[in-house]
Amino acid sequence: MAGEKWDRRQRRTRAAVFGAFSELLAEKPYDRITIQEIIDQANVGRSTFYMHFGTKDDLLRALCGGLFDHIIGSALDRTHTHGLYPDGGRPVSIFCHILAHLQENDGNILSLLSGESNDLFLKDFRNGIKKVIRERFFGEGEVEELSGVPGDFLVNHIAGSFIEMVRWWLENGMVQTPEELDGYFRAVMAPLLEAPPSPPPR
Repeated sequence: MAGEKWDRRQRRTRAAVFGAFSELLAEKPYDRITIQEIIDQANVGRSTFYMHFGTKDDLLRALCGGLFDHIIGSALDRTHTHGLYPDGGRPVSIFCHILAHLQENDGNILSLLSGESNDLFLKDFRNGIKKVIRERFFGEGEVEELSGVPGDFLVNHIAGSFIEMVRWWLENGMVQTPEELDGYFRAVMAPLLEAPPSPPPR
């Protein structure tokens, strides 16, 4: 029983810190947020914060890890919609599914995407998108080349293009729906993803 109470207390503490961090991200860039502001907002002690997170970057990694696991995981298995699609349908495109989640802005993830000095976040986000691309379009194992282009280069290029598209979407006020933006992206990427394999060397 004591262990359960301890676990619940720890979960509440982490939830409070995540919530405070997310609220601060909506107000200012990541680099301008201090640990003191986070613990004040979360109403926890400094020693309590450091029991869970060694640095502010560790907090960011933990927050992003949970968000990415949710977004990327649900995109891959397509089983969780969380009210994203009122008509009960699910989008055919995995990219549209991710965009719909981003539009919900869980944890103020869009603040990190649009902010400055967020290399750590962008690296983790890129790795998550690369995982989706590999598993969804290339299956398990090594990514083979297409039309003479190394598979790893292609995956990295598509992931980078997706991230830049999302940032363009944010900079322009998110006027387009996830479905519209997904259509743009697939129109540009289809020639790459549907390219025939390279002929064997002669």
